[in-house]
Amino acid sequence: MAETEHTHQPPLTAEEDILPPPSPEPLLASVEVESVVEAVEEHHSVVTVVEKEAPLTEPPQEPTTTTLVEAQHVSLTLPEKELTESDKSKPVEEKKIPQSLISFKEESNKVSDLSDSEVKALEELKFLVQEAIKDQTFTTGTTDLPQEVSIWGVPLLKDDRSDVILLKFLRARDFKVKESFAMLKNTILWRKEFNIEELVDENLGDDLEKVVFMDGHDKEGHPVCYNVYGEFQNKELYNKTFGDEEKRNKFLRWRIQFLERSIRKLDFSPGGINTIFQVSDLKNSPGPGKRELRIATRQALQLLQDNYPEFVAKQVFINVPWWYLAFYTMISPFMTQRTKSKFVFAGPSKTAETLYKYITPEQVPVQYGGLSVDYCECNPEFTSNDPVTEIIVKPATKQTVEIIVNEKCIIVWELRVLGWEVTYSAEYVPNTDSGYTVNIQKPRKMTTADEPVVSSSFKIVELGKILLTIDNPTSKKKKLLYRFKDKPYSD
Repeated sequence: MAETEHTHQPPLTAEEDILPPPSPEPLLASVEVESVVEAVEEHHSVVTVVEKEAPLTEPPQEPTTTTLVEAQHVSLTLPEKELTESDKSKPVEEKKIPQSLISFKEESNKVSDLSDSEVKALEELKFLVQEAIKDQTFTTGTTDLPQEVSIWGVPLLKDDRSDVILLKFLRARDFKVKESFAMLKNTILWRKEFNIEELVDENLGDDLEKVVFMDGHDKEGHPVCYNVYGEFQNKELYNKTFGDEEKRNKFLRWRIQFLERSIRKLDFSPGGINTIFQVSDLKNSPGPGKRELRIATRQALQLLQDNYPEFVAKQVFINVPWWYLAFYTMISPFMTQRTKSKFVFAGPSKTAETLYKYITPEQVPVQYGGLSVDYCECNPEFTSNDPVTEIIVKPATKQTVEIIVNEKCIIVWELRVLGWEVTYSAEYVPNTDSGYTVNIQKPRKMTTADEPVVSSSFKIVELGKILLTIDNPTSKKKKLLYRFKDKPYSD
């Protein structure tokens, strides 16, 4: 048995996007120490956690056929029997979800990190802005004194936040000063025409709060915006949103309002987080055949391209349908490498795995494979600030998490296994031989039809340990997520 130890701190208590065009029986025996092949211990003042892995029987051999869903994100090939002899001699061309060859990395907004040519361009743009303010180019010119010009709550040329704003326009135009200034000027004039300052405080209702919403942060601190296009499968909502020109204009105003409110929460100081991590869920998304959707898309696309430069840190598309790949292939030649380098695509079975690369599980919403839910009476114990432990459960193995309790308390936990198809059980084993083992959860086979997250608690009146056990009888590895906390209680 190999064991390693590391310190474990107790958990805390406590837009530039648019519509894409077109988770119990006999008593469980104790885990035999001799069969443990790997264990990890974590300690804090109340409990000790030991993770153990033990082999089961040989894993069943599963057929290697590719399912329809897998074909949508892996490859499409003709069945062997349909190939002619001449076909077999030719290499099979696979269509895969596109991935950018170069992953986008945000540039620094600190002047000291800029190249000489970039510093020069920034100074030239600042001069043009200064002259425009003096000449009232950005304003109506109704007074003799120059008026302050602000954008996204940042007054231009007043402090170093202004440099961050100007760098966005410069990068959007490859540091071509005149083009950057023209874009900035048009944006400021459009904002006045669109009455952005009044729009931010306007009440446009909450019909679309499930379509676009902010939830948590990625590993680098960017706020995450989720866009759930499958909500528009609801015909009533679709017609209410896109039915006629007036409704489409209201949707456009709502989307701009949401983006403006999100942007104003960003940090425009040099070194601050001033971009958004976008997640676009294309599951059940209306296809490109929806005329009303195409019209709204074109309108939104133009406004966002022209007036909201460089606000996306990463754009992740999940649950990507097959039709979108054809669409992306068609429009890809018209995109810059900079834009394409921000894109990440994931098929239905890769959603959680892909999101975990950028977002920790406690920050990922439950519907996308994480443990983040709105804080409410149904989930009063955990928040997105409570860290989650990830474990890979190998094929045909038993994974046991031992929570060894050092003080009387109440232990609360929640866990999930992505895709389930495992057996879950929980029991309490006292330290003394005279004590009784308690079945908290008898062995229960969990399938994808069950609730995604299991939550439970147990009151410790005598010292012992809680065993959370996952049996994985399949030939596929599984990912286990769990977290727990201890709460004091009085006798």
